[in-house]
Amino acid sequence: MTPDDGYFPRGRSALRMVHRERAVGRLYGQRSLLLQATHPPAFAGLNANTRGYSAPFRRLVHTAKTMEVVFFGPRADADRETARVRDLHGRVRGAIAEPAGRWPAGSTYAADDPDLLLWILACLADSAETSNERLVHPLTPRQREGFWRDYLLVGELFGLPRTDAPATHAEYRAYMGERLASDLHVMPEAREIARQVAFELPLPATRRWALPAINLLVVGLLPPRVRALYGLRWSPAHDAAFSGLAAGIRTTRPLLPRAAVRGSTGPEYELVARVEADRLRRERPAA
Repeated sequence: MTPDDGYFPRGRSALRMVHRERAVGRLYGQRSLLLQATHPPAFAGLNANTRGYSAPFRRLVHTAKTMEVVFFGPRADADRETARVRDLHGRVRGAIAEPAGRWPAGSTYAADDPDLLLWILACLADSAETSNERLVHPLTPRQREGFWRDYLLVGELFGLPRTDAPATHAEYRAYMGERLASDLHVMPEAREIARQVAFELPLPATRRWALPAINLLVVGLLPPRVRALYGLRWSPAHDAAFSGLAAGIRTTRPLLPRAAVRGSTGPEYELVARVEADRLRRERPAA
């Protein structure tokens, strides 16, 4: 392997295989942000990191582009990007102003805290794996181990020592199960962001016809408890519609051109960012 191969070489990386799926790339970021925000210190750190959530999709797009550099780019580019993020994390410190579940007012956070880094990493991995399982195909046991092993390397690149993360895929799944059953809490600001992220993806007029299906997929991919924490309505009819749509995506995938189902979703990220920026400019009060 040469430096230009990147950290996750084509044909040898389970992580690259999963994240090259457009169905994963289009949805895992929204799901991950919704998961991450159920941990108040993590949400506060993300909020401080991005100077507010007036433009939540700008943050999603920026994160997605960063991750694509790490997943698919040459190692020199990945090293540059992760060094920038580590430096930023080292400067994000603060405290929660209001009580949030089991976290009292004044609870401190630091973006480079290994516990928070692990939660963010695991939410990304869980969102990608879940999207792949429901919309593409489940991973084999060997692929699952390789997928989590690759994510451990991602964690290291962003400053999370392997000693602070689950060593195996089974341990990572157990960690996620324990966290999702723990004292998660959704702050009022996070609930408002969830409404935007789950239902208001900025799309140009020519693509808005797809928004109901995208919304259904984002909410349907969430764990039931997380949907309940956000107050997102989910009925048997929603579940049946989601299952039918997911099955249709899986079934039609092999029939579509390779370029339609695999590759970078970077141009789509850029389109979302432009539409959101245009919307915010129109909504800004005149001087």
